[in-house]
Amino acid sequence: MTDEPGIFEVMYSTRAMRRLKPDAVPEELLLKLIDAANQAPSGSNAQTARWLVVRDREQVRRIAELNRKAIEAYTGPNSARPASLPHQDAGRRARQLKALKWQAGHMQDFPAVIVACQEMAGPKREAWAAGAGAGGSVWPGVQNLLLAARALGLGATLTTLPMMDRTAFRAILGLPENVEPFCIVPIGWPAGKFGPVTRRPVSEILHWDRW
Repeated sequence: MTDEPGIFEVMYSTRAMRRLKPDAVPEELLLKLIDAANQAPSGSNAQTARWLVVRDREQVRRIAELNRKAIEAYTGPNSARPASLPHQDAGRRARQLKALKWQAGHMQDFPAVIVACQEMAGPKREAWAAGAGAGGSVWPGVQNLLLAARALGLGATLTTLPMMDRTAFRAILGLPENVEPFCIVPIGWPAGKFGPVTRRPVSEILHWDRW
């Protein structure tokens, strides 16, 4: 017997948990997350995904500062962020924005931030020229990590906002020239509750055989 939820319960309740407690996450659970991420497939089974687990308080603070600046730009008066979407009314959109701003003000207190990267054989510009092909060896691992976090009762959500200033972000982590970051995933014990996610019905997003 196990207390962990089933795979479909996990998939249908993996919310974007932006509000996290500052309480420490045991190292064995962080290792379990990376091990789960490492089980994902990769192009040609090259296994080029790499994972940085950032716990040092100064390092987390510096990443949080980049995130705060990016969110201020993303949500500021000149932002193109829509107030509502066809599948998300203004009220829900406002609550999401509130959670985003809360995260911006508290990320420095989060116990861990995981950075998903890819290690390339050649210069990074060659990898990015490959477009979606490069990320195909990283994003499956990120999803595994998110699902594993939910199964373990940990809150998580991916974001790319701290990487808007890629030069500064790379400098914080000391990334080699041939290592590209794809996103960060803050990890912690959730301040909110897991529950069903709101998604568009399959009838609106599915096509058979041709568009």
